[in-house]
Amino acid sequence: MPQPPLNALRVFEAVARTGSFRAAAESLCVTQSAVSHQIKHLEDWLGLPLFDRGGRAPRLLPRGTALARDLTTAFDGIDAACRRAGPASPDGVVVVAAIPSVAVCWLIPRLPRFRALHPEIQLRVIYAHHGHEIDFATTDVAFTFADARPQGDGILSKPFLSGRSVPVGSPALIGTRPAEPSAEWLVKTGLLHDTDLSGWKTWLVRAGQAVPDRLPGAIFEDFNLLRAAALAGQGVALCSLAMIGPDLAEGRLVQLSEVSVLEEFDYYLTQSSLTPRDSGRRKARQAFLSWIEQERGAG
Repeated sequence: MPQPPLNALRVFEAVARTGSFRAAAESLCVTQSAVSHQIKHLEDWLGLPLFDRGGRAPRLLPRGTALARDLTTAFDGIDAACRRAGPASPDGVVVVAAIPSVAVCWLIPRLPRFRALHPEIQLRVIYAHHGHEIDFATTDVAFTFADARPQGDGILSKPFLSGRSVPVGSPALIGTRPAEPSAEWLVKTGLLHDTDLSGWKTWLVRAGQAVPDRLPGAIFEDFNLLRAAALAGQGVALCSLAMIGPDLAEGRLVQLSEVSVLEEFDYYLTQSSLTPRDSGRRKARQAFLSWIEQERGAG
C-alpha cells in the first residue's frame, strides 16, 4: 500500500477540528478550494467517502469521525515529540498550564502581584484542557480539576483548592428568596447547567428535594461561560466556592444554600521533575510555587 498523503491528512484533521472547510482554510492559511482538493485526494486514496454531502454542508460520516479522532491524537503526539526535541525553556521562564476556570477566576487577577515581586521571571500561561494529558516535558506547573490526584512518572501533585460547589445567583435575579430553595422555585427562577444536568440532579437529591422530570435551562461546556451567565442574571448555577469567592464577597453573586456538590473533586497543583541542567528554571519555578502558596493562604 502506498504511503498515505500526509498533507491531505493534516487538512482533513483541520476540517474535522474546526467544523468546516472554510474555517480549516483560514487556520491553514490556504484557499477553500485547496482544502476541497486535498479532501478529494484523501477520499480517492482511501477509496471511500469521509463526508455526507447530501445536506447544505458536508457532514462527517462515522468512518470520518473515527479517522479524525485518531489523527488528532497522532498529530498531537508528533507536535509533543518535536517540542521535546527542541531547546528547553530558557532560564527565568516558567510555563504554567491552567484550566480556564483557574486561569480566569483565580490566577490572572493575582498575577500583577507576582510580577511586582519577581519582574525577572517571565510567565507563559497556556491552557490545560480538561481530560487532556499535559506534556510535562514543556510545562513546569499545571492547575487541573479532577476527582483523584493526577499521577505519572516524574510529576508531583497535591490538592490546591476544593471543588465544593453551591447554588448561586445574581442579586437582581433572585430578589426575595426562600430560606432554602425548593425545586419548584429553582426551576421557576431558571437553572444553568455545567456540561450536563447531573449537577443539579445530585444537588436536589442531597437537598431532600424531588427531582422534576424535566430540568430546563441552558447547558454550558465551560465554567467561565456558566459563571458569566450567572453574573448576567440568566439563572441559578452551581459554582465552585474557590472560584467565585470575590464574586460573593463583593456582592455580585449570592449563595443560596449550604448544600453542596462536587466535594470529591479538587483543583490540583502539579509540577514536573527537572534535571540538574535546568537549575535556572527550577529556581524560577520554585519562586512561582512559593508565591502560589502565599496567595492561597491569603484567600
